[in-house]
Amino acid sequence: MRRDVLELRHFYASPLGKIARKMVARKLGQAWGDGHGLDMLGLGYATPFLDSFRAKARRTVAAMPAAQGVEVWPNPLGAPGAEDETETRPVRGLSCLADELALPHPNALFDRILMIHALEESDDPLAVMREVGRVMAPSGRVIIVAANRRGAWANSEATPFGHGRPFTRAQLEALVREAGLEPTAWSRALYLPPLAWMGSWAEPFEQAGARLWPGLSGLILLEAVKQTFAVKPRGHGARARVIVPGALQPMPSPSTGRDRVTKAL
Repeated sequence: MRRDVLELRHFYASPLGKIARKMVARKLGQAWGDGHGLDMLGLGYATPFLDSFRAKARRTVAAMPAAQGVEVWPNPLGAPGAEDETETRPVRGLSCLADELALPHPNALFDRILMIHALEESDDPLAVMREVGRVMAPSGRVIIVAANRRGAWANSEATPFGHGRPFTRAQLEALVREAGLEPTAWSRALYLPPLAWMGSWAEPFEQAGARLWPGLSGLILLEAVKQTFAVKPRGHGARARVIVPGALQPMPSPSTGRDRVTKAL
């Protein structure tokens, strides 16, 4: 059962959710830059992280599973100074309610796809990944953000990452390969225990955790690309007349009437 969109929104508005957003957004920025000129899709609940790409990306879409619900995004009242922006130009809705197994998008559309709160509570993660591969451009990339099975965040029901099915890195790699994608990079985030009062130590925990206990992160970030293969065109057979030397039949000579073999051509 998926968390309701209001629960997710409330979490990312909380102090602990803001810490999670900051740590994950930093990793995404290191991997994808500012997304300039790219078509980007967020699947699951990705709106807290798509905001940083929306200004430079060519297209940004947030697709939210039907069992979760959808929120209006971008929210013109949700960011400082957005009220002034609405006076100069209208803010178009960029979020949609979607069937995660049949996304309402054409094939090979998106250059970058971010999946967060997408796999843990899905009934069929493999089918979701195959659908992601369908809408991903041949040179596109996907980043999956999932709860780490060995981390403290997967064992705390106080956060959305404590619900559903957590993963290990090996499990995520096997899943994307079975869906026809190839893992290319990975990272970890959220070494801080899921306790709001420890928020002031978030940065020291991230630095120390990456060195001292890398396997105990709260989240795993796995990047994968679509496998594309060159296909050699199949040739078509055609009849050809072949003359083999010495294969001609003997014929009588018109002058003598004697049989003789004609010379090879």
